[in-house]
Amino acid sequence: MPAPLLSLTGAHKHFRGVPALRGASLEVLAGEVHGLIGQNGAGKSTIIKTVTGVYRFDERDDRGELRFAGLPVRFTGPGEARQAGISTIYQEVNLVPQRSVAENIFLGREPRRFGLIDWRRIEREAAAVLAGFGFDIDVRRVAGTLSTAEQQLVAIARAVSVDARLVIMDESTSSLDEHEAEVLFSIVRQLKAAGRSVLFVSHRLDELFAVCDRVTVMRDGQTVAVSAMKDVGRLELVTAMLGRELSAVHRERRAHTATGVAGPPLLTVTDVRSPPRLRHASLVLQPGQTLGLAGLLGAGRTELMRAIFGADPVRSGAMTFQGERVSLASPADAIARGICYLSEDRKSEGIFADLSVRENITIALLPTLARAGVVDRGRQQDIVERFVAQLGIRTAHLDQPVRELSGGNQQKVLLARWLAMRPRVLMLDEPTRGVDVGAKADIARLIGELADGGMGLLLTTSELEELVALSDAAVVVREGRTVAHVDGDALDERTLMAAMAEGEASAAHTVETR
Repeated sequence: MPAPLLSLTGAHKHFRGVPALRGASLEVLAGEVHGLIGQNGAGKSTIIKTVTGVYRFDERDDRGELRFAGLPVRFTGPGEARQAGISTIYQEVNLVPQRSVAENIFLGREPRRFGLIDWRRIEREAAAVLAGFGFDIDVRRVAGTLSTAEQQLVAIARAVSVDARLVIMDESTSSLDEHEAEVLFSIVRQLKAAGRSVLFVSHRLDELFAVCDRVTVMRDGQTVAVSAMKDVGRLELVTAMLGRELSAVHRERRAHTATGVAGPPLLTVTDVRSPPRLRHASLVLQPGQTLGLAGLLGAGRTELMRAIFGADPVRSGAMTFQGERVSLASPADAIARGICYLSEDRKSEGIFADLSVRENITIALLPTLARAGVVDRGRQQDIVERFVAQLGIRTAHLDQPVRELSGGNQQKVLLARWLAMRPRVLMLDEPTRGVDVGAKADIARLIGELADGGMGLLLTTSELEELVALSDAAVVVREGRTVAHVDGDALDERTLMAAMAEGEASAAHTVETR
């Protein structure tokens, strides 16, 4: 067996008395692709940040040891780790949105000529890096104008272009479609062939079996299993992650009628157009119905939700809400009517990282909690405690900064924020992205309960299996147009894939292709 490139043993880390790591260990061999899995809150992100110097071991604890390339190290920050040969791609994209793609790729290591930054060389070499990875992105574009998936690809290119001995990929495929994920897997294999190591963090078991040599499983801040991928099965991995049998988390399709509650539609969208991507999109959402929104990356799923929410301008078409024709000029208009939207990008469009769990949950509700500018702390406390308990949010205390929570718990905080508003329509854009198996089951249960209570839910996810499992019916969007409506027994992955590719579903459930 090759010598370990990275070895972490006996790591302990507490946040305000709450253990995040409890004697955790991690070993990555030279030239291997090593998987790291566990539920949200298991300690994966903490162990990565400990390795890269974002966090330090507990000061009072001298049992932890970190060794890299055979030498004991304790990095004081990510920059020092990067100089030593560790490059990290975090789950939440961290590009500078105001800078170009080329500038982001070479940020902090800009080539110079005669003491000045050589901009032509930066653009030329950035284009070469992207082309080498098969990414077709204009290097002069401002990073903030890219889609989430495109930003992730740029972040990958930036990290891999550095001559790193170890590349850490934290949920790097979470915003990629199938083709883009395959490109990433090809890059991982190239790195391995070149003798570099990869620490690959993912919730998708198929990805681990596709690219990893070994896997480490974490649970509750501890390392609970290490195994070669060829010697372990999916059932064993899920059981190790959850500490209980797989049957306990199997999802069954909700025993719910395909049309929700009988009566007039809750929301009707007809031929809505919102350039540049959304063209002639339509849907009908019933009370008590979960309506899936299927489509390939860039098909217009997110754009349709943003148009309904008033976040993007609607150029033509019509919307009715509870039987009344509406024109929503802003998200505030939508929220006032009872239409809420959980964005796919929780970092930049969701959480307020420096605010507490309490503040994040009630920030949209503050106008109703205040009198003469003073917040009723008692009512606020009751609301926050209720939703923390209902959604199973794991937090040390209600005033803990939300940035310290795991990704899954941050997502639950955002769900709690909107549920506190008592919406009639809740739109969920990739609600389980970067969320572990257990948290997915919690969110699936909650979606069912909300629909059973009469709420209308519009749901989109890149995982077709999940969309089919959670939805009563589905609308397919292709190239900004609604091309099919599928429900009943026809609602399956094969039918949706056919409609996404060709704009056709079964004859009984096809919406006219425009």
